[in-house]
Amino acid sequence: MITPIEFDGSPTPSLGVEWEFALTDKVSGDLSNSAADLFALVSERVPERRGKVHKELLRNTVEIVTGVCRDTPEAIADLSATLDGVRGLTEELGVDLYGAGTHPFAEWSTQLLTEGHRYAELIERTQWWGRQMLIWGVHVHVGISHRDKVLPILGALLNYYPHLLALSASSPMWAGQDTGYASNRAMMFQQLPTAGLPFQFGTWAEFEGFVTDQMTTGIIDHLNEIRWDIRPSPHLGTIEVRVCDGMTNLGELSALVALIHCLVVDLDRRLEAGEDLPQMAPWLVQENKWRAARYGLDAIVILDSDCTERLVTDDLADVLTRLAPVAQDLNCVDELSRVADIATRGTSYQRQREVYRRTGDLRSVVNSVVGELE
Repeated sequence: MITPIEFDGSPTPSLGVEWEFALTDKVSGDLSNSAADLFALVSERVPERRGKVHKELLRNTVEIVTGVCRDTPEAIADLSATLDGVRGLTEELGVDLYGAGTHPFAEWSTQLLTEGHRYAELIERTQWWGRQMLIWGVHVHVGISHRDKVLPILGALLNYYPHLLALSASSPMWAGQDTGYASNRAMMFQQLPTAGLPFQFGTWAEFEGFVTDQMTTGIIDHLNEIRWDIRPSPHLGTIEVRVCDGMTNLGELSALVALIHCLVVDLDRRLEAGEDLPQMAPWLVQENKWRAARYGLDAIVILDSDCTERLVTDDLADVLTRLAPVAQDLNCVDELSRVADIATRGTSYQRQREVYRRTGDLRSVVNSVVGELE
């Protein structure tokens, strides 16, 4: 019997952001398993921000989250206020907040698991791949008014997957080596059994049937254990976009948040107007993910079911022009304009490689990422 999934629709296209950070030691630059100490200090010194600093799978990681926001400026202001409260505490602990998608030289074997049955069960099931998850990302929630909009918007949003990943890619290095990928994080995370690209369902009933099968067979116990790169969040009334690598600074973060907000709202409006939103075959979406992960801003991406191809940055220029009126409505014109700046100046994976090319020192790469946040 299929279990119904209620979607608690959002009356407005609200916005929420989750920003994951690693904790790195100020002296060595290596990961620091000090999240529990940081949480204790947050509770003691800035209790008003306690609900906005979350634990994650490993003790080297903290997540800073917003409340429900109206627009990108409000979300960035919310994150900034929490950062201001947390950074003084990290100084006291001798650690830095590190915002890239992977760490350039840390070893998984020295990392400690956060206490909790859910985390222990995940590692027991996934073993070596689960222990390898030294990865950090950004998740953006956008409110959707009705469940019947969710899957068409999600499917059409996959067409922009390579744009979002290329702009945010910040994980070129792993265990002391350059991987050759702009986003090694994207490749790593999909190894978990319920992670990676979402299935493209035609109806909500099909999605409910899938979730029922997952629960019946013990693959998941809770809906949030489906860790897709883009997924419905029925209890929040949102689509959650989890494509992006960790972001190193507020300016580029604000650009990606604005772009995601505008893309979802644009697709929502087109659907409301009676348009059949464009969808691409799963194998084309999969290829686009790989190309963006491998080549970043130099990726030639597939745009449609006719297999039209184009340099991702060239296509971004047209996307930004189309989204300009939406940005005006969503109060994020300045933030969206920074997307073009990223495409022109380059993004984190390129800056990290340049630092390593100049210095030959992975510790300097860590310093450069930490410095961008500060």
